[in-house]
Amino acid sequence: MYKLEDIRQIHLEVTQNCQASCPMCDRNMNGKGVNPHIDLSELSLEDCEAMFPPEFIAQLDSMYMCGNLGDPIIAKDCLQIFQYFRKHNRDMWLSMNTNGGAQIPAWWAGLASTFNHRGAVIFSVDGLKDTNHIYRQGVSWDIVERNMRAFVKGGGRARWDFLIFEHNQHQVERAKALAMEIGCENFIPKKTGRFVTATTQPKEEHEGSNRKGTESIELKKPDDKYVNKALTTQQKLIEKYGDMDNYYDAVPIKCKVASSGNLFITAEGMAMPCCWTAGRMYKWWHKDPRVEQIWDFIDAHGGKQGLSVIENGLPAVFDSGIFDSINDSWNKTSCADGKLKVCAMKCGIEWDPFTEQFK
Repeated sequence: MYKLEDIRQIHLEVTQNCQASCPMCDRNMNGKGVNPHIDLSELSLEDCEAMFPPEFIAQLDSMYMCGNLGDPIIAKDCLQIFQYFRKHNRDMWLSMNTNGGAQIPAWWAGLASTFNHRGAVIFSVDGLKDTNHIYRQGVSWDIVERNMRAFVKGGGRARWDFLIFEHNQHQVERAKALAMEIGCENFIPKKTGRFVTATTQPKEEHEGSNRKGTESIELKKPDDKYVNKALTTQQKLIEKYGDMDNYYDAVPIKCKVASSGNLFITAEGMAMPCCWTAGRMYKWWHKDPRVEQIWDFIDAHGGKQGLSVIENGLPAVFDSGIFDSINDSWNKTSCADGKLKVCAMKCGIEWDPFTEQFK
């Protein structure tokens, strides 16, 4: 797939902690309670210093924080880790995705200073004061708006990403106007691709709950103009192949991360090719998360301990062969034969809900 010297981007999941309970996030069970398979791991500055020596950081073009299971700004050492990368590479691009609902204005000003115009924050804010909390449960609008303004005022470059649902679609233009007034450089109305079941079957709505499980939350698709195009073409794909599993068996894979030299580091300190492969490790709806196929690849190459960059260093993890093994699996005749299914799901060339989010 690639070699250590080819890595130019680090995608860092710095923590599994988050103050929010978004109903479509794997960190919690449809909004209710924390995923029972995670231990709320978090990387420290010391961990990052051990994993990423200065000479490695010098070869990078970018580092961005965005996780499957947590929000970077909740991590105790988030700012210090960004400062460590900046210290050893003055030119690289630094960024993160966040709900924006934590830390104080001075912290955000410090982040803007660290990025120093060579970086950006993508604020994931899905509505205005009366709607953002419907999906971003537990996130205070007042804190989000205060922090966005503090970051921009401090010289930071900001982008606002807005997931569109039925309940907030009427606010897209108002939110865009507010983004421009705050000083965001861009506003992206995102067409979510998550209106599918765990087996990627189409669905029209998502049933969630609040954190305590005392109230239900119904998330519905927006109007057609805001629906992810991949979801509208999925039925044709099913008609062509018979079902989605047959599609995954047959489809060629064009990896989204290999060509850019991107490496994902989990909050446990494991190296994986991308957030999608790592994202199959702890699906909350499984009694035993190890039923997922990705564990076959992990166990065959030293297990979690063997793939720990903290314990072994990046060269040893690359020498384990897991990246080549995943790449080789794409030539298998089917997922049952060993083709890594998550790669077909996310990087199959005929169906791409991820890219369609931004169109």
